[in-house]
Amino acid sequence: MIQVSDSARKELEAYFEGKERSGIRIYVAPSGCSGSRLALALDEANDNDATGEAAGFTFAIEKTLLEQIKSVSIDLTYMGFTVEPEQALPAEEGSPCGSCCSSCGSCGEH
Repeated sequence: MIQVSDSARKELEAYFEGKERSGIRIYVAPSGCSGSRLALALDEANDNDATGEAAGFTFAIEKTLLEQIKSVSIDLTYMGFTVEPEQALPAEEGSPCGSCCSSCGSCGEH
C-alpha cells in the first residue's frame, strides 16, 4: 500500500525526533495549473480511512482514494516530499489551467 524511500524515512525521523509520532495523512491537495496532487499532513485516521505502517510510521488514506490509486510511493526531493500514486489521480473537468493563465504562461499556447 505505502512505500517510503530511505531519504523520506530519514526526513520523517528527523522531524519527529524528540516528539511523539502522530499519524500521517495522504490526501489530495489542489495544485493550481498542474491539477491535483497527493500530499502529506499530520492527522489521525478516522472511520473512512485505510491505515498502513511503513518505515515505522502510521499512514492514513481515505478508502475511496486508495481504491482509485492502489498504492503510493513517498520520496524526498530538494523541494520536499513527493507522493506518487501507482494509478494516476482521476482527471479534473475542463482545462487544468482554468483562469490562472496569467501565472502559468500557457494561455493561448494550444
